[in-house]
Amino acid sequence: MINSSAVNVYQQNSVFTASKEKLLLMLYDGLVRFIKLAIAGIEEKDIKKAHENFVKAQNIILEFMATLNMEVGGEIAKSLMLLYDYMYRRLVEANVKKDKQIAEEVLGFAVELKETFEEAYKKIKK
Repeated sequence: MINSSAVNVYQQNSVFTASKEKLLLMLYDGLVRFIKLAIAGIEEKDIKKAHENFVKAQNIILEFMATLNMEVGGEIAKSLMLLYDYMYRRLVEANVKKDKQIAEEVLGFAVELKETFEEAYKKIKK
């Protein structure tokens, strides 16, 4: 069996050595995963699980918003900021109401953004 502290060290090293693009993809993976876990929490009537995962997803979106370079990004950055803001507000609402439908709406945006950035990352790597 693998030692859990060894796994933690490996995961930390993966983050510390990743490119900016890879970190962005890791964050999108986390966003999608945490929203899915929050939805599972709602379905299981596990309020704590739903809340904790909504908060993790909200924190990732706040990180996206904080690191968005508005000066360099132009119209794309402005559009992303508006979308992130909307997603954040909807996740807060989904968390307060424990509303699966709202969470699924945001999940759709998160998956679409993740897939878009995955495609862009593949092109950058080539």
